Amino acid sequence: MLIGEYQYTVDAKGRLFIPVKFREDLGESFVVTKGLDDCLFVYSEEQWNKLLEKINALPMSQRDIRRFVLAGATQVDLDKQGRILLPQNLREHAKLERDVVIIGVSERVEIWDKERWENAVNTLTSEAVAEKMEELGF
Repeated sequence: MLIGEYQYTVDAKGRLFIPVKFREDLGESFVVTKGLDDCLFVYSEEQWNKLLEKINALPMSQRDIRRFVLAGATQVDLDKQGRILLPQNLREHAKLERDVVIIGVSERVEIWDKERWENAVNTLTSEAVAEKMEELGF
């Protein structure tokens, strides 16, 4: 299971170290695509194929979802140091310049600009989360 929060930096060439714990689940090759909230989503090949099945089952009227997820997707391979090369278009989408936070959210990993992540997390309060969990039946 992909869980936890890690802080790293993107180097000048656009390379990013992937935490060892995430590499174990993601494998040597995996998919990075545009995510919601201006972050990147990272999927193992197995999880990517499950997502593709759902996307391919969507009616043509939902083509915007298909375009958003698939057009921005790229398969990446780990180098010998455990890094991936993030394409410029994905770095721009997530506004990644240097400091990033990599989080595990069960079936996928998210890559966030550190400042944007801190702002997103600071808007959450334990009371708001508790209320939402109650609404969802937790």
